[in-house]
Amino acid sequence: MMATIAAVSAGLVLIVLVMQDVFEVLLLPRRVRRRWRLAGILFKTTWSGWSCVARLLPEGHGRAAFLSIYGPLSVVVLYLAWASTLIFGYGLCQWGFNADGPAAPSLLSDLYFSGSTFFTLGFGDVVPHTRTGKVFAVMEAGSGFGLIAAVIGYLPVLYQLFSRREAHIIQLDARAGSPPSALSLLAGHADGDAMGELDMFLRAWEVWGAELLESHLSYPMLVAYRSQHDNQSWLAALTTIMDTSAVVLCGLKGTKTFQARMTFAMGRMVIIEMTKVLGLSPATPATGRLTTERYEVFMGRLSQIGLQPAETGAEERLAAFRTTYEPFLLALSQFLMLRLPDWMPTSTPDNWQTSIHGDLAKRLVDDAPSRPS
Repeated sequence: MMATIAAVSAGLVLIVLVMQDVFEVLLLPRRVRRRWRLAGILFKTTWSGWSCVARLLPEGHGRAAFLSIYGPLSVVVLYLAWASTLIFGYGLCQWGFNADGPAAPSLLSDLYFSGSTFFTLGFGDVVPHTRTGKVFAVMEAGSGFGLIAAVIGYLPVLYQLFSRREAHIIQLDARAGSPPSALSLLAGHADGDAMGELDMFLRAWEVWGAELLESHLSYPMLVAYRSQHDNQSWLAALTTIMDTSAVVLCGLKGTKTFQARMTFAMGRMVIIEMTKVLGLSPATPATGRLTTERYEVFMGRLSQIGLQPAETGAEERLAAFRTTYEPFLLALSQFLMLRLPDWMPTSTPDNWQTSIHGDLAKRLVDDAPSRPS
């Protein structure tokens, strides 16, 4: 009798836990603040092992390709974990219901029956012997059908959100370089006599930040999905937008600050909320991303294209802005193994220049007049 009660109780607990987790991951459109979740435990455990193996690989395309597998694979593993746990939970319940009967089947037989019922196979070679067992068999068949239907409807939504995120990141390539940098973004607009369009650009990224926050809080597994190119990522794009907004907020002559203020606020909200979801604490950088020497080079290159600080003390003001978001970005970078971009562009060609005749395409674009006569 005690074994029956224990088996049924354990099975019911497993069923309830999985159903709650499925509801929170697939249907609940908000962040779950509860610490102990099956999906959260699974992702943290598997990511810990996956990232440890990735760190043993040399940096480069091989490591990036290995890391890119984790996001989609983790979703498959999550579905398998849900299904197997439900099958085991219902199997325990069936075994508990039949344990006191005259021809009690073994636990393995009840687990086999649970699996065939979950996937609605209906072989009929093993059947429940009690009324309660029959009721649970119907419930399990409905649970299996419902989970499969939810998964089929969930995957297109997941990849649609991923595609919308990546579309903006790809557009950043021509404006800010590959990898992106604040200097390239500001210099490109200034050199093209398009500083007035910078506000519209930052407005679009404010909307992008809101969409990313909503989607990644509802579906945290999206943070592990990598971009199409190794030198691009949602974290690098967000860092560049934050850097650019911070520079504009410090004051550039002839540049408005309102939209930069709105975009900075939205970007910081994204950063803070994502660190909370992943359970991270701000990290202390060993060296700053923008030292005094590099700041002087940065501002010198901006001055060459006509972007002058509006007031003195811009360096200290920029450093203050950076302390409000860089430690959180560094924590995300270390955890997700995503490299943060530099403030200044690298010497490597951008992604749109890395094919045949790429150099010619760049020269033609650079030589095109900003205002045709």
